[in-house]
Amino acid sequence: MYKLLGNLASFLKYHEIVTDCAVFRMHNTFTTALLMACSLIITATQFVGNPIQCIVNGVPNHVVNTFCWISSTFTMPDAFRRQVGTEVAHPGVANDFNDDGAQKYYTYYQWVCFVLFFQALACYTPKVLWDLFENNLMKTLVMGLNIGVCPEEEKSKKKEVILEYLMKHVKRHNLYALRYWSCEFICLVNVLVQLYLMNKFFDGEFLSYGWRVMNFSEQAQEDRVDPMVYVFPRVTKCIFHKYGASGTIQKHDSLCILPLNIVNEKTYIFIWFWFMILATMLTFLVIYRIIIIACPKVRPRVMHAKHRSIPIEVCRVLCKKVDLGDWWILLMLGANMDPFIYREVISELAKKIESTNSH
Repeated sequence: MYKLLGNLASFLKYHEIVTDCAVFRMHNTFTTALLMACSLIITATQFVGNPIQCIVNGVPNHVVNTFCWISSTFTMPDAFRRQVGTEVAHPGVANDFNDDGAQKYYTYYQWVCFVLFFQALACYTPKVLWDLFENNLMKTLVMGLNIGVCPEEEKSKKKEVILEYLMKHVKRHNLYALRYWSCEFICLVNVLVQLYLMNKFFDGEFLSYGWRVMNFSEQAQEDRVDPMVYVFPRVTKCIFHKYGASGTIQKHDSLCILPLNIVNEKTYIFIWFWFMILATMLTFLVIYRIIIIACPKVRPRVMHAKHRSIPIEVCRVLCKKVDLGDWWILLMLGANMDPFIYREVISELAKKIESTNSH
């Protein structure tokens, strides 16, 4: 298992310089690693073991196994509410009486590993875009000052370079901030679109999947239908037709076991809970960004809350004299620089801006 998933640790490695927030990283790194891990596990289970085993008379088993795997199997939704062992052999498996309209077909299982892989790529896309937009600006500005222990002369020179850059490029960072917040919005859109597409992929059963699993134990015994078995059935039916000795079409009704669905049902219940949590966090994050953009009076309070060593008066002075993008650059510098050095930089920047405006 470690050999299979060990390479995914690179997604979760520690970065000395951060240019984004924790929720953004949860979407881009953790979710990507999670989906890739699920895809690898399902792929290994699918190709190491037998993903489907069918029982049929008169036809070689390996032929029917291959046919039912690449085509589709089905259940009878009405049979999920019948008593197993007396009315039906397995949940969802009953005599269809040639009623094609009562059959529910399952064609997703051979596509699950590929779908998870492309979902992981979609989750990683906002990070790729932001890395292209950011172009190592924050790393260049910090210049190693995230470590406070350095010679005083070197520290002073680096502080002067930072202050010179900030004074020269004041009110020129709006595009930088808007690009980042656009990437955060893309993350929210991506999660919502993926939830919608997963619901379509599972014939409208995914969005309510987690709620039904949680409510399953609270239902009366006679009314219970295991949602995991309903969405990911373990035993299904498959019809195989072939010609007889005289050319007559023969119908072979087979019973198929899908051991891969044991992995699928656990995988997707975890994915459901994580995507719901992630969608909620991203929604609140986007609302928070809108408030920051629309309400300038909130910005000094946010800066003071994140960096308590800086007086609120200094935060107010800076926020009045700089634009939204400059405020975001200063906020991200505080997340990456040593707190004492950052406080000195902010204090000197406030004095320089006041001096420039007075002249």
